[in-house]
Amino acid sequence: MSTASAPPAVQRGLGADAPKAGPVQALLERRGLAKLLLLAVAAAVLVPLVHAAWPGAAWPSALTIDLSGPLGKTSDWIIDNRDNHWLFVYFLGHLSNAVVISVRAVYLLLLALGWAGVTAGVTLIAWRVAGWRIAATALVSLLVSGVLGMWVPTMQTLALMVVAVAASVVVGALLGLAAGLSERLFRILRPVLDTMQVLPAFAYLLPVVLIFGIGVPAALLATVIYAAPPMARLTALGLRGADPGVLEAVSSLGATGRQRLLTARLPLARKELLLGVNQTIMMALSMVVIASMIGAAGLGDRVYQALASVDVGAALSAAIPIVLLAIVMDRTTAAAGARIGATATTAGPAWLRGWQVWTGVTALTALLALAGRLTGSAVWPGAWFVDIAHPVNDFKEWMVDHLYSGVPVIGGTADWAAHFTNWVLNPLRDGLTALPWYGTLLIVAALAWLIGTWRTALTAVLAMAAIGVLGVWKPSMNTLSQVLAALVVTLVLGFGAGILASGSKRFEAILRPVLDVMQTMPQFVYLIPVVALFAVGRAPAAAAAVVYALPAVIRITTQGLRQVDPAAMESARSLGATRWQMLRQVQLPLARPALLLAVNQGVVLVLAVVIIGGLVGGGALGYDVVTGLATGDLALGLVAGVAIVCLGLMLDRVTQPTERRTTGKGA
Repeated sequence: MSTASAPPAVQRGLGADAPKAGPVQALLERRGLAKLLLLAVAAAVLVPLVHAAWPGAAWPSALTIDLSGPLGKTSDWIIDNRDNHWLFVYFLGHLSNAVVISVRAVYLLLLALGWAGVTAGVTLIAWRVAGWRIAATALVSLLVSGVLGMWVPTMQTLALMVVAVAASVVVGALLGLAAGLSERLFRILRPVLDTMQVLPAFAYLLPVVLIFGIGVPAALLATVIYAAPPMARLTALGLRGADPGVLEAVSSLGATGRQRLLTARLPLARKELLLGVNQTIMMALSMVVIASMIGAAGLGDRVYQALASVDVGAALSAAIPIVLLAIVMDRTTAAAGARIGATATTAGPAWLRGWQVWTGVTALTALLALAGRLTGSAVWPGAWFVDIAHPVNDFKEWMVDHLYSGVPVIGGTADWAAHFTNWVLNPLRDGLTALPWYGTLLIVAALAWLIGTWRTALTAVLAMAAIGVLGVWKPSMNTLSQVLAALVVTLVLGFGAGILASGSKRFEAILRPVLDVMQTMPQFVYLIPVVALFAVGRAPAAAAAVVYALPAVIRITTQGLRQVDPAAMESARSLGATRWQMLRQVQLPLARPALLLAVNQGVVLVLAVVIIGGLVGGGALGYDVVTGLATGDLALGLVAGVAIVCLGLMLDRVTQPTERRTTGKGA
């Protein structure tokens, strides 16, 4: 094969006769130079003027707004009127009562079924919906929960999750329905959904607690706020992406708008709808431990209490059932979605039409529940219990004794944490803090404009300016230094592991269960071993962020590299390229969209652990949010949470090229 016959990507990387840059590429290069020239001119004109008006590196106090007064008055008004105002008495009070009654009803039903009935029911439903493999996973998961002594907390968590997921699905579906049918509502709801997803959960826990108090209603509402946006987004995506030809055919038959929705749009969007349910379940489960801080009982409360007493074994005993619940629900809903897509007909899905089978499942569940209660143990047999807390705690102590310090040559984890803090975190924080605020804005504008449009740059600059206006510039620079350091470590490890996994199916198979556990394990569970190995400070906060964000980066990188065009790979191979040449000059360039998505997800997930890092010495914005929740200071917690959102928005804009910039359609 000649070089000229190879795909363009291979020609550019391997062939000496690669074609010269086309007019589009030349135009993009000229526009890039023009942008740099404009930025240089703007900096030369504006920097002296701004420095003369507001000298110094810190954000000028004259450009800040103090929100503590208005937010303090809002908090006082809620507290003063919570027991007598009509909004609380006739609306929010009834909503709170409905939540308590619903969760309690589901919990009592689970207790009435007993361990045998619940185990049989969940296993049979998983078998009918997803097949025998998922059914076996569900059976083992429930048995493990009981053996670990966590049956009652698991049922409490399951009851809360059933109601929370149902409420999240209803709210998300209604919002998605409105956004999918109306372009105007879609544009209005999009920033609202963005804020709901990006705003740290801790930031809105405080207003929720102020309104509903400590207890199940506040925990459920916080979960709904966090878990409903994926359902809304995917519902809107499915409705807006319906086949125009099918909709036109239905309209030509004289169908009304309601008939088109029920007979065409919703059936065509069934895959997106079920994927939304799947994502809602996973998001709701990720809130289990955080919700326990405001009164939610169950597994999350057990994890939180174990962390408070520095008991790693007890925390792991409660965390394992959370992971198993997440895996079972994820696999079941994913398999149901695949089966719906494969078996759907005009009469409906085959597995859903088999009412006789579902009747048999119900009857068998009731029979096994009755048999279990007749044995005299409705909850879980006390003799069937395995204590893993002591061995886990012993292993943790062994790790601390042997790895914390005194390791020959490489040093212990305490040395690593100190070096990382002194050589990376401190210089980065000091550099960002010492950089003049207008210099930071110029750098952000330059990065965002060079890879995007002027709108991208404006959004990024306004996000950073909002941080200064809120009066949290210095702690935000501290947080930004930790996020950047953790993000770089995450990307280096994630890209490396992803490259290895994409080239070795055996390595990927070994890595997959590890990544599953890392993704579904509650964030709080990481804190005790991280603190035990690295002590308290900013280094363990960065380590926890790396552990949490790494799985997503590895998965996306692996998938992106494996989806590279096989023709390009074969052409490179036929030209005699080595494996390293194919990776560097073919796979990585063609997988660029996936790698950029991995960077984006790394940013989002690292920021998600900023708050958790505040609990282990991370300080800065994370500590402010946690302190605001602990002291009831609405201004402190909410302002810091909004600043974290602004940091996430800025990092997204400076790391993700816009579609127009990528395709060369203008600046």
